[in-house]
Amino acid sequence: MKLKVVLLTLLVLLIILIVMLVPSRTALVFYEKNTDNMEAFLPIKKGETFQVIFTHSIHLTDVVEKYRVTDDLTIEQYEIVYEKFGIGMPSNAEEGATFEYKDGKYHITDLNNIFPSMKIRNGKTVSKNRLVWGAENSEEGNMVWFNKYFEPGAWFTILVEKISLWEYVKGVKISE
Repeated sequence: MKLKVVLLTLLVLLIILIVMLVPSRTALVFYEKNTDNMEAFLPIKKGETFQVIFTHSIHLTDVVEKYRVTDDLTIEQYEIVYEKFGIGMPSNAEEGATFEYKDGKYHITDLNNIFPSMKIRNGKTVSKNRLVWGAENSEEGNMVWFNKYFEPGAWFTILVEKISLWEYVKGVKISE
């Protein structure tokens, strides 16, 4: 009888351990520059979208980069929206993409830029970076300022991957 209780206890502990440590939840993960140190994560699913909005350090206007999570957990950039031409801003669309001017902004749509991961820096000189999710339109989605989670000037590697329940519980979850 004692052996059965011990074995049952061990089995329950093993199941709990497996549930806690096996990666099962998809998230947009922010890793500290060149490390495996998870700074923060945003729960996200395949097919969902998110945006990175930053203020251009020269013309001081917002640039909106729109992304989608693909079925194989890569990041697809599908649109860029900006107000002024300048350093680092495209002046036309690549083959297959569409360039148009509407509502006072330049839109490059139908992009098919696929990234397994992205390097991104929280602005240092002009630290107004934002993360938007939950809607195609940045005015309707959830938004947080990078500075709420990251130091100005900090570099990150962003990627979509499965995280464990343990990482989910102990990590810094990005939320409104």
